[in-house]
Amino acid sequence: MNITQSEYVASYPRVDLCPNSSLPEYAFIGRSNVGKSSLINMLTGRKNLAKTSGQPGKTQKLNYFLIDRSWYIVDLPGYGYAKISKAQRQKWQRMIQDYILRREQLLYLFLLIDGRIPPQAIDMEFVAWLGISKIPFVIVFTKNDKPPKSQSTRDAFEAKMMESWKAMPPRFVTCARNGLGREAILTFIEQNNNEFAYLQEQVT
Repeated sequence: MNITQSEYVASYPRVDLCPNSSLPEYAFIGRSNVGKSSLINMLTGRKNLAKTSGQPGKTQKLNYFLIDRSWYIVDLPGYGYAKISKAQRQKWQRMIQDYILRREQLLYLFLLIDGRIPPQAIDMEFVAWLGISKIPFVIVFTKNDKPPKSQSTRDAFEAKMMESWKAMPPRFVTCARNGLGREAILTFIEQNNNEFAYLQEQVT
């Protein structure tokens, strides 16, 4: 897939305010400061399409980006540490869950995992919730600029996950600095877009 056009659409505080569109969506989520914005910029080839920040909690709404006028990337708030009140954190959690559970246009949730650190309890809890909720998702290991260490971290995460899962979901290894994983992710999205379009044709 070759992305030729990408644009920021808007940020929405609730799922019922999101675009009234039948276009497929791919949402990106992960612990705060896991590299969501950097990955989105890498995939689209735009340095500042999604705003990056070293401060956790930068993304606070459902941020929509229209890609080639045919599908959306949705940047969700990160979960985990952020310098916000408990009430605000609970509000974010409700917003995220509402989007994931109710948004019919969502084809896949891209769960970002920091490829530099050992498995975190909060990530495993979120994975378990996705399984219970039967949400289609893929795992994206980010910040893989040190291959040997990253491989051992991925192995540890997968081993931890397989303690309660029968099979692993699709997985991608990325590094926003050098573009690692870009082609693989875009190919995956293109294949799913094509399948979605085919199914839509059968319905009509």
